[in-house]
Amino acid sequence: QVQLVESGGGLVQPGGSLRLSCAASGNIFMIYAMGWYRQAPGKQRELAAHINSAVRTNYADSVKGRFTISRDNAKNTVYLQMNSLKPEDTAVYYCHALVSATVTGRPYDYWGQGTQVTVSS
Repeated sequence: QVQLVESGGGLVQPGGSLRLSCAASGNIFMIYAMGWYRQAPGKQRELAAHINSAVRTNYADSVKGRFTISRDNAKNTVYLQMNSLKPEDTAVYYCHALVSATVTGRPYDYWGQGTQVTVSS
Protein backbone atom coordinates (compact mmCIF):
# COMPACT_ATOMS: atom_id res chain seq x y z
CA GLN A 1 0.00 0.00 0.00
CA VAL A 2 1.10 3.53 -0.76
CA GLN A 3 0.11 6.72 1.04
CA LEU A 4 0.22 10.20 -0.46
CA VAL A 5 0.24 13.10 1.99
CA GLU A 6 -0.35 16.59 0.61
CA SER A 7 0.40 19.94 2.20
CA GLY A 8 0.60 23.60 1.29
CA GLY A 9 -2.94 24.58 0.40
CA GLY A 10 -4.69 27.62 1.77
CA LEU A 11 -6.18 31.02 1.06
CA VAL A 12 -4.27 33.47 -1.12
CA GLN A 13 -5.10 36.73 -2.85
CA PRO A 14 -5.21 36.97 -6.65
CA GLY A 15 -1.70 37.32 -8.01
CA GLY A 16 -0.23 35.48 -5.05
CA SER A 17 1.71 32.23 -4.84
CA LEU A 18 1.42 28.88 -3.11
CA ARG A 19 3.56 25.76 -3.12
CA LEU A 20 1.97 22.35 -2.78
CA SER A 21 3.90 19.29 -1.66
CA CYS A 22 3.01 15.61 -1.85
CA ALA A 23 5.09 12.91 -0.20
CA ALA A 24 4.65 9.24 -1.08
CA SER A 25 5.40 6.51 1.42
CA GLY A 26 4.79 2.82 1.88
CA ASN A 27 5.52 -0.15 -0.37
CA ILE A 28 7.33 1.60 -3.23
CA PHE A 29 9.73 0.10 -5.76
CA MET A 30 9.35 2.74 -8.45
CA ILE A 31 7.24 5.83 -8.99
CA TYR A 32 6.60 6.10 -12.71
CA ALA A 33 4.79 9.39 -12.63
CA MET A 34 3.34 11.94 -10.26
CA GLY A 35 0.93 14.73 -10.85
CA TRP A 36 -1.58 17.21 -9.55
CA TYR A 37 -5.23 17.19 -10.49
CA ARG A 38 -7.82 19.70 -9.37
CA GLN A 39 -11.56 19.76 -8.95
CA ALA A 40 -13.57 22.95 -8.64
CA PRO A 41 -17.12 22.91 -7.24
CA GLY A 42 -19.55 21.53 -9.79
CA LYS A 43 -16.81 20.57 -12.22
CA GLN A 44 -14.99 17.40 -13.15
CA ARG A 45 -11.52 16.63 -11.89
CA GLU A 46 -8.90 17.81 -14.37
CA LEU A 47 -5.17 17.50 -14.80
CA ALA A 48 -3.19 20.54 -13.70
CA ALA A 49 0.35 19.24 -14.11
CA HIS A 50 2.16 15.92 -14.54
CA ILE A 51 5.77 14.75 -14.38
CA ASN A 52 7.11 11.32 -15.31
CA SER A 53 10.21 9.39 -14.34
CA ALA A 54 12.11 10.97 -17.24
CA VAL A 55 11.26 14.39 -15.76
CA ARG A 56 9.04 15.13 -18.73
CA THR A 57 6.33 17.57 -17.73
CA ASN A 58 2.84 18.27 -19.01
CA TYR A 59 0.59 21.16 -18.05
CA ALA A 60 -3.00 22.15 -18.60
CA ASP A 61 -3.20 25.12 -20.95
CA SER A 62 -4.84 27.16 -18.22
CA VAL A 63 -1.78 26.93 -15.93
CA LYS A 64 1.10 27.03 -18.43
CA GLY A 65 3.59 29.75 -17.59
CA ARG A 66 2.23 30.10 -14.04
CA PHE A 67 2.61 26.66 -12.45
CA THR A 68 5.78 24.58 -12.21
CA ILE A 69 5.85 20.91 -11.24
CA SER A 70 9.00 19.26 -9.92
CA ARG A 71 9.93 16.09 -8.06
CA ASP A 72 12.57 14.94 -5.61
CA ASN A 73 13.10 11.24 -6.27
CA ALA A 74 15.19 10.76 -3.13
CA LYS A 75 12.25 11.95 -1.05
CA ASN A 76 9.47 10.47 -3.22
CA THR A 77 7.98 13.94 -3.25
CA VAL A 78 6.36 16.08 -5.91
CA TYR A 79 5.89 19.83 -5.72
CA LEU A 80 3.63 22.30 -7.48
CA GLN A 81 4.75 25.91 -7.43
CA MET A 82 1.75 28.07 -8.29
CA ASN A 83 2.37 31.72 -9.18
CA SER A 84 0.09 34.50 -10.43
CA LEU A 85 -2.89 32.70 -8.97
CA LYS A 86 -6.34 33.54 -10.26
CA PRO A 87 -9.79 33.04 -8.68
CA GLU A 88 -10.45 30.34 -11.28
CA ASP A 89 -7.59 28.31 -9.79
CA THR A 90 -9.75 27.77 -6.72
CA ALA A 91 -10.24 24.03 -6.31
CA VAL A 92 -9.34 20.99 -4.29
CA TYR A 93 -5.95 19.82 -5.52
CA TYR A 94 -5.27 16.09 -5.50
CA CYS A 95 -1.90 14.43 -5.73
CA HIS A 96 -1.63 11.37 -7.97
CA ALA A 97 1.13 8.78 -8.29
CA LEU A 98 1.62 5.74 -10.52
CA VAL A 99 3.59 3.30 -8.40
CA SER A 100 4.84 -0.26 -8.59
CA ALA A 101 5.67 -2.16 -5.42
CA THR A 102 8.09 -4.69 -6.96
CA VAL A 103 10.48 -4.89 -9.91
CA THR A 104 8.04 -7.09 -11.85
CA GLY A 105 4.80 -5.74 -10.45
CA ARG A 106 2.34 -3.75 -12.48
CA PRO A 107 1.95 -0.10 -11.45
CA TYR A 108 -1.16 1.12 -9.63
CA ASP A 109 -2.77 4.53 -9.28
CA TYR A 110 -2.80 6.20 -5.88
CA TRP A 111 -4.46 9.44 -4.77
CA GLY A 112 -4.00 11.85 -1.92
CA GLN A 113 -6.83 13.14 0.22
CA GLY A 114 -6.83 16.57 -1.44
CA THR A 115 -5.87 20.03 -0.28
CA GLN A 116 -8.02 23.13 -0.70
CA VAL A 117 -6.65 26.11 -2.62
CA THR A 118 -8.77 29.25 -2.50
CA VAL A 119 -7.86 32.35 -4.46
CA SER A 120 -9.90 35.30 -3.30
CA SER A 121 -9.55 38.92 -2.25
